[in-house]
Amino acid sequence: MTNTFKNTVDILQQLVSFDSISGRPTHDIISYISNYLKDQGIESTLSYDEAGERANIFASIGPHVDGGVVLSGHTDVVPVEGQRWNTDPFSLTQIDNRFYGRGSVDMKGFLACVLASVPVFKSAKLSKPIHIAFSYDEETGGYGMPVLLKSLAQESFRPRMVIVGEPTQMKLITGHKAGYEMRTEIIGQEAHSSNPSIGVSAISVAVKLIAKIEEIGARFAANPHPDSPFDPPYCTINVGTIEGGTATNATAGWCNFKWEFRPMPNEDGSLVITELEQYAQSELLPAMRAINPDARIDIINEVAVPALNDANSEDAQALISQITGLNSRDVVSFGTDAGYFSDDGFSTVVFGPGSIDRAHKADEFITEEEIKTGLDFLSKLAMHLSKG
Repeated sequence: MTNTFKNTVDILQQLVSFDSISGRPTHDIISYISNYLKDQGIESTLSYDEAGERANIFASIGPHVDGGVVLSGHTDVVPVEGQRWNTDPFSLTQIDNRFYGRGSVDMKGFLACVLASVPVFKSAKLSKPIHIAFSYDEETGGYGMPVLLKSLAQESFRPRMVIVGEPTQMKLITGHKAGYEMRTEIIGQEAHSSNPSIGVSAISVAVKLIAKIEEIGARFAANPHPDSPFDPPYCTINVGTIEGGTATNATAGWCNFKWEFRPMPNEDGSLVITELEQYAQSELLPAMRAINPDARIDIINEVAVPALNDANSEDAQALISQITGLNSRDVVSFGTDAGYFSDDGFSTVVFGPGSIDRAHKADEFITEEEIKTGLDFLSKLAMHLSKG
């Protein structure tokens, strides 16, 4: 364990040094991972976005047979702009038993544990394979997952179970909410502010749309699902960014804002979009187009991350329970790539080291003990898959 732990920290140091922020090219970090695997005698497969700038990586250790377990993680991280770090976010810094750096807990810590465990997997004489699947752009909506799943379908074998190693404090998670990433674009009509009545302020229209979104959110909050394990037990909605206009002495000819909402499992998120579109069409656009016939409101669903329910989780639950003795099940409100896997028929759970409470914040960290706990589980997983 001592050598494996040291290797894990060394790998984590390398992974953190890549500013693999969502949406940026992944050549450097994927090259590092693929070269590391190649040095271990493991060939990997890359699957790319349309521009060829971002890639998923998939590799297998053990026999190329059906069954086995996928260890899933994502290589991207959220930005650090506007955050006040006490350490360099892209240089792993150890203070006492904590390792600070962007992505250290979400979720390069898990990636490092998996990569450092490859020698353990190789020496285990696996009867079922262990697969490594690292995706791109999970943080902005799981854009890499459909590409990865399409690539995985071309393999001659099919895994049975998936463990998504998001930080859950090594608690077994079998459910999470869906996630819709939305963008609304508004075109109004510029006019001099001395007579704004002959213009259409796209910002004013955005204010009305945002008020409607908040009204929908308040309705969800007022009707929580009884006895739900989720916190909060209802669909949440949030408007995150807004931009528009060119000057204070002109009505805003354009305005864009981004928002998201997180429906409960088995809740139809499209109904939220439909309600907002109907409001825009009936209440806002007629007055806008009376002044500017080309005025418009575009409500764009950029990505819909599927929820994870426990419909396909039984086998993966049983595996975790057999290895760890855990019998309790829990849910989380944040989204992961797990819903994609589950919807594709893989038995899927979320289970990984560290706490999500430290993710996306300044001074993000993972502890020495959390890394060791993750490594211990992976070692036991290899032993379990070597039986029979």
